[in-house]
Amino acid sequence: MQRTREHLDLVNETYFQHMAHASGFGFKLIGAGFACLLHGLLPSMCCTTGSRAVTELHDSMVVNRVKHDSACRETNS
Repeated sequence: MQRTREHLDLVNETYFQHMAHASGFGFKLIGAGFACLLHGLLPSMCCTTGSRAVTELHDSMVVNRVKHDSACRETNS
């Protein structure tokens, strides 16, 4: 429990804020994964959906959440 508190403090989020951010990323990745599977079956569909989702998530993480990534490395060390 202490590591959870430390992590939340490092990213400056409440438990529910963190849950919302992490869940949002997870659901977006799941959607992108399904789009990639569909694209594998039907190459004319979802041609850029997966790569666009990854780019958007990366940009969001880099621009808005770099601190979060470094905090994860610190608490998991």
